[in-house]
Amino acid sequence: MAGGLLVSGALAALLTTALPAQSSSPVFDDPPPDKIVIDVATVNGSGCPAGTAAIAVSPDNTAFTVTYSHYLAQAGGNSDPTAFRKNCQLNLIVHVPQGFTYAIASADYRGFLSLQPGASATQKASYYFQGSSATVPITHPYRGSYNDDWQATDTTDWAQLVWAPCGVLRNFNINTELRVNAGSNPDKVSFMTMDSTDGDISTTYHFAWEHCPK
Repeated sequence: MAGGLLVSGALAALLTTALPAQSSSPVFDDPPPDKIVIDVATVNGSGCPAGTAAIAVSPDNTAFTVTYSHYLAQAGGNSDPTAFRKNCQLNLIVHVPQGFTYAIASADYRGFLSLQPGASATQKASYYFQGSSATVPITHPYRGSYNDDWQATDTTDWAQLVWAPCGVLRNFNINTELRVNAGSNPDKVSFMTMDSTDGDISTTYHFAWEHCPK
């Protein structure tokens, strides 16, 4: 995925949460009304080859979605030995409307999972702004047998949100990983996807907005 994406809505460079909180649903401040330009600096990783990831912002400016078409990890059977782990790093430049800052209040992940008895899988994510330390990865484990859609949500309390610095343009990095272990049934294939060939499976990040101090 190359070039810039012009999206209606306001997405301000993205920040995310260090740890999932035991809180209620995320709270959103009023989003800014202006259009915003998202420049995709780089997309790297075995789970998102060039041209297989797309980004869009919701009309109400409270979320953005990353959609994948080639994000699949698998193990067992005749699987490639390197296929058990797939990852993707998105490096985004988000131009924030003047006077606003943002944080990521929650992140929703979806996909399909097929695990043989004894197999296991994990989905992991971490996030950071350019020049700052990466957050502690949030990991969601799964065990076989399993053959169904999967969904995971990372949520942060309002009081624990980390806000983008005001008046500074920083690249935002999203690192995700899928990992599958064939376990006690290595002759049969187990796999995990974060994939959207039909447009129904995607990853959504929800924004919280604040006005910058004047």
